[in-house]
Amino acid sequence: MHPGRVGRISFILLFLPFGMCDGCRASLKNINVKVKDMRTDKLFNGKTLAILSGGGDTPAINSSIESVRNRASMLGFKVYGVLRGWKGLLGDGDIVDLTNIPYNGIYGGTALLSSRTNPFPSSKQPEDRSQQILRNIERYKIDVLVTIGGDDTNGAAKKMYEKYGIPVIGFPKTIDNDLRTRTIHHYKGQQFETVLCPGFPSGAMAIKKMTSKLHTTNESHQRIMVLEVMGRDAGWLTGSASFGGAQMALIPEVEMTRERKEFFFEAVKEAYMRDPKHSLIIAVSEGVRWWDDEKQELGMVYASADTDEYGHPRFGGVSGVIASEINRRLGIEARGQISGYIPRAGKCYEYDRRLTSTLADKVVDLLLREDYGKMAVMRDIVPYDELEEFHATEIEMGNIGNFPLPANYYDPNKFAFTEQYTDFLTNIIGAPYRMEFNQQFPIVIPD
Repeated sequence: MHPGRVGRISFILLFLPFGMCDGCRASLKNINVKVKDMRTDKLFNGKTLAILSGGGDTPAINSSIESVRNRASMLGFKVYGVLRGWKGLLGDGDIVDLTNIPYNGIYGGTALLSSRTNPFPSSKQPEDRSQQILRNIERYKIDVLVTIGGDDTNGAAKKMYEKYGIPVIGFPKTIDNDLRTRTIHHYKGQQFETVLCPGFPSGAMAIKKMTSKLHTTNESHQRIMVLEVMGRDAGWLTGSASFGGAQMALIPEVEMTRERKEFFFEAVKEAYMRDPKHSLIIAVSEGVRWWDDEKQELGMVYASADTDEYGHPRFGGVSGVIASEINRRLGIEARGQISGYIPRAGKCYEYDRRLTSTLADKVVDLLLREDYGKMAVMRDIVPYDELEEFHATEIEMGNIGNFPLPANYYDPNKFAFTEQYTDFLTNIIGAPYRMEFNQQFPIVIPD
């Protein structure tokens, strides 16, 4: 193919619609006409691209699927969807045709369903099932596989590429925002390596709104609320609670040893008494390492002893543990509140919609170059209006998990996030907001 034609294709595809917003259908029609006029609609005619999503769901997976499907179809691919992640390529296969079917990317979760299936041997599942994956890829004549997931799902895809030569392209996904995307945050002339994954912006917005709402009930009872937020190994999502007015936070990156626990309770009491409304919200990552006085050891709180096929346990309940200790130690009413699956649920917000569209443009670039074993990522942290392919790049799919907060994003002495983190997240979800009742009533003094 002529080099100039590749450039023109990439340019046109950059402006593909990123969702069913105003003018989307008209834009799609116009782009179809342009592509056909350039006689590029047959570029991958007769080829099949399959999309799967695995692991925990996020609000942006359907948007990711829609964006990739739209662009792959423009290139001439027949587009399949694999149901239930890697599980859909086991057994008899579980495949659906997405090529010409309407797809609602605003809807959260994944219409392709999900699982935490690992095709390779693990402690829980010792059988190597990769050969069955290969058989179904051949059976369904799949030429390229796009995997939407985190370190587990895309790590398995990377193995399929390295071991068997299966053409794969990764698409990042995690609510925790802790993949090693090598995205750069530019702040006051400095550069910080950070992370930006589809699903996190919508999840962070949900936590921001939830935390802001909690102030109304918290202030009514002059209590301490301990809000538990998803984050197995990193506090990226927990930080979004500060944008809803959480005054303190605990994250997995800083262990709550016996000594730090004593310091923490002193800080809690001081913050509560300092607040004019005697209302305090403490955001806590589900994976925080907390000192257990009874066991005399540092550990995490688990909701279940069971693990998935990648060896991950299910966390839950640390907010209740901390709230109980606040009640007992400080004599201040405290309640534990678990945000649970709320950040994963609901609709995909506009930043995520445009983010998935931008990364799908990079997938097109990888497809045109036949550059497989790579994952599309953002090169820079930018606000909504600057989300474009220019700020995207690609990285190797392997070894991308568990990237912690930079040390200067969190102040362990104040149990709070810093201005660097605030600037990072403001680019993504806007300014902090706290819902509060500011009416001042005059005190009545009897005669």
